[in-house]
Amino acid sequence: MLLAETNVALRKCQNDKVLFLAFPFVATYLVFTVMNDIITTMFNKKFMEELFKPQELYSKKALRTVYDRLAHASIMRLNQASMDKLYDLMTMAFKYQVLLCPRPKDILLVTFNHLDAIKDFIRDSPGILNQVDETFRQLIEVYGCLSAGEFQLIRQTLLLFFQDMHIRVSIFLKDKVQNSNGRFVLPISGPVPWGTEVPGLIRMYNRNGDEVKRTEFTTDGNYIPPQREGSFDLYGDRVLKLGTNMYSVSRPVETHMSGSSKNLASHAKENVAPNPIAKEELNFLARLLGGLDIKKPGGSETGFRLNLFTTDEEEEQH
Repeated sequence: MLLAETNVALRKCQNDKVLFLAFPFVATYLVFTVMNDIITTMFNKKFMEELFKPQELYSKKALRTVYDRLAHASIMRLNQASMDKLYDLMTMAFKYQVLLCPRPKDILLVTFNHLDAIKDFIRDSPGILNQVDETFRQLIEVYGCLSAGEFQLIRQTLLLFFQDMHIRVSIFLKDKVQNSNGRFVLPISGPVPWGTEVPGLIRMYNRNGDEVKRTEFTTDGNYIPPQREGSFDLYGDRVLKLGTNMYSVSRPVETHMSGSSKNLASHAKENVAPNPIAKEELNFLARLLGGLDIKKPGGSETGFRLNLFTTDEEEEQH
């Protein structure tokens, strides 16, 4: 169950980056082919059914295998250096979104932002659009009735999965939402989560539950009351901007940080314990994704090669 949330969102993040970075370098007529192929594979019925089954979170190795196969589900091909860079960007982008969710339930709104963006990409392909809408309905059915505590468990599980990943991302560094050690900066200003109050007031009650005293205090942040709650319907305003195009010029960026966030820490190497069922996971995923053959134009198996770097020398450096 937790895996479904992780994978649906991560697939969308990967797809977005392919669109925003890769497509400007390829012929226009290939754009929709690649886009449709990846999304069709991503939301294949059997694949989604497997992701929605209650199960433990996948290992990092299994997740990387899914990424690799999805990225190559079309005629597009990425070399190893580009694939590594893409994977790092997608995992850190999703970690950022989960970490900055105002409340645990907003993970669902982040995922809906992902799905909304995908639907914009394929609005002229009714068949694929129906697949995405079906996934949306499944998310509502499975996660819509969860309690705040259950959403907190999901959020905590996801953050534990990413806790040792501190890869620096240029756009985050530029916006000052990530420190040079790869750790994210938590905002201390802006709207508070829906259903909460602006900090600054302490209420004290007696044993009967009656309020007997109020004490006000000042905070370092510039908090404001929450906006309206985002829509959890198939179509609606999500309000929350996390999960939307992070390369948008008009995106809001919070750069205020606490003093502790300004202190730099040294990088810690990621130490991933081997998963005893990793081999079985990888074999199963290979069967799932490997069986979804994508037809190449004109019967050609070659396709085009995508490079996210300017030169081969730059690839080697990364």
